[in-house]
Amino acid sequence: MTLPPRAASLAPFFNPTGVAVIGASRDPAKLSYGVMRNLLDPATGFPGPVYPVNPKADEVLGLRCYPDIATVPDPVELAVLLIPAAHVPATIEACGRRGLKAAVVISGGFREVGPEGAAREREMVEIAARYGLRIMGPNGIGVIDTATPINTTFVRGMPARGGIAFLSQSGALCGGVIDWAVGRAIGFSKLLSVGNEADVNETDIIPYLAADAASKVLALYLEDVKGGPAFVEALREAAARKPIVILKSGRTSSGQAATASHTGALAGAHDAFRAACRRAGAVEVETVEGLFHAALALEQQPAPEGNRIAILTNSGGPAALAADRLEERGLALARTSQTVRATLAATLHPEAQTGGPVDMLGGADEAAYGAALRLVLADPACDGVLVILVPQILVDPVKVVEAIAAAAQAQPAPAKPVLLCLMGEASLGDAQVAARAARLPAYTFPEDAVDAFSVLWRREQALRRMAAPDAAMGEAERVATAKARRKAQDVLLLARNAGRQSLDATESRALLSAYEIPTPPQTVATDPNDAVAFAERIGYPVVLKLVSSDILHKTDAGGVLLDVRDAEVVRAGFATILENAKAANPAARIRGVQIQKMITGGHEVIIGMKRDPTFGPLLVFGLGGIYVEALHDVVHRLAPLSPSEAAEMIDASRAGRLLTGLRGQAPSDRAALIEALVRAGRMVAQHPEIAELDLNPVVVLEAGQGVYALDARVVLESK
Repeated sequence: MTLPPRAASLAPFFNPTGVAVIGASRDPAKLSYGVMRNLLDPATGFPGPVYPVNPKADEVLGLRCYPDIATVPDPVELAVLLIPAAHVPATIEACGRRGLKAAVVISGGFREVGPEGAAREREMVEIAARYGLRIMGPNGIGVIDTATPINTTFVRGMPARGGIAFLSQSGALCGGVIDWAVGRAIGFSKLLSVGNEADVNETDIIPYLAADAASKVLALYLEDVKGGPAFVEALREAAARKPIVILKSGRTSSGQAATASHTGALAGAHDAFRAACRRAGAVEVETVEGLFHAALALEQQPAPEGNRIAILTNSGGPAALAADRLEERGLALARTSQTVRATLAATLHPEAQTGGPVDMLGGADEAAYGAALRLVLADPACDGVLVILVPQILVDPVKVVEAIAAAAQAQPAPAKPVLLCLMGEASLGDAQVAARAARLPAYTFPEDAVDAFSVLWRREQALRRMAAPDAAMGEAERVATAKARRKAQDVLLLARNAGRQSLDATESRALLSAYEIPTPPQTVATDPNDAVAFAERIGYPVVLKLVSSDILHKTDAGGVLLDVRDAEVVRAGFATILENAKAANPAARIRGVQIQKMITGGHEVIIGMKRDPTFGPLLVFGLGGIYVEALHDVVHRLAPLSPSEAAEMIDASRAGRLLTGLRGQAPSDRAALIEALVRAGRMVAQHPEIAELDLNPVVVLEAGQGVYALDARVVLESK
């Protein structure tokens, strides 16, 4: 894998020729003393030269101290800055002149403190860019690479070597994880605290970690995302090589501004990020503990080939909790085959339960665990095994873990994943050590173990999606798409030049027509006689709808009349709609009344889009009609969509199940709906001036009869 230049330039943070600590202190109460202590640790310290820099000291921790970076001898590539923020830009300038390649700025006092600090941060980055010097931070705690080894943080302790690379946008969280990892003997390859990300950000770092042989799993804690589509692409390429698990804060939005469309209300603050993770093949979790529970499982165990998880236990209660959690997480409890069940019955206690969960009862020892696990792992009805051990006074938990490890390691390829629940603490410390030595992830409670299994299965599903790409767009389709784009551009430009921020019914229909999204026969009438003439031409029943770019929710304003079946009702309804509109908004600009052929039958869904400021167009699909917000049956994906992504979107919603045909109903036209989703996604991806889109309702008729967008709201970006 050839790294992009920005990612390739990160190497000096992890394996520099030498390190200068600018602001090094002899005072043990200073953070810079902690950095020096870590770099010089006899067991885990940096093997290359370390240069303390401080004009007020002659030596620090037995090393000669230099007055400035200019006097530091070769070799040196990396500087760690722990000095007042006001001095950082000039010091970065000096580092650039000296020829350094990278700087970890631990100092605070930048963007996080206000405009003056933000200006200082920009100045620092501009100076560094002139010299090709990369900056990690400011306002972070540094970087750890356990292979080099190097520890430029001030946090006491160095994690053991392992395969988990952890990137954190929170310095405090990263410090806590270091302490936790040391206490639990959890191994890491790299830990990065990126601080304000003034220069180096997660989009730069992900490709570097993906190419790092020592990093088997990437675990990310994010508070915001830089780069949007570039981040998704970096994540996607990395996830194709190794597992990525992400925890993001800010999953809720407090006091979110009111939105103009149904889609705006249905697309929350976190939905776009969740859709980005799915497209990229990364797995999202919801807690810090879950992040590392997942990372351990991904590092140490293979992904299952299916979702059937067997439970092997010596206690019924924890097994019942685990079984409940399996179903909640989209997994299935494996039921042992008749052959395996008979063999287990002959091997275990006569009262043992062998069908699934396999409950060996409280007296099960290491021999019982080992024999039962071998049988269950060999059962074609099982894709993975959760082994639960509740400590018993007559059973040695260490021997049980060793027997489990032996059975797991004896599997033929492809191996099935085995996770442990060692339920307790006081008597299980040595068993936990034995599990770590055998690379068996061990969890305290059954729910945590099941959640880890869920991540393994989600990773397998992501790999399958990435391995089955859709066919490329053909030449004829490319030509048609280019033509559609030009037609749509004309419609949008007309509205924007008129200073309007939404399309009326005629313009919306023209936009959909450009992308061949079907709509019923319709026209806009400006007097009741024209309305009657058109209704009689297309045939009753018809629908009457207000046409006003100033009133988006026509139903709420009394601007919709359904199932109109004669001329008299058309004339009366025409007048009523205009009166209701004036009452709802006396200043509204009214273009007329839309007369539309009424489509009967089928199921109503919504196809919508809200443009996310980071990731771009976010498509929404779910049950439609007047209850769309109350039911909130919605699925989100980033646009544009491939046909397989559109199909997954349908299947992930309750609307998708309804469309299959329930209680004897005929199946709906799934192929036409997939095509409509793909075309809508292409439209909003190609026209960034569309801020929000609502096609609600879209009626999906029986198979072979197509779909129709009955109503459309198109909101434009402000100029």
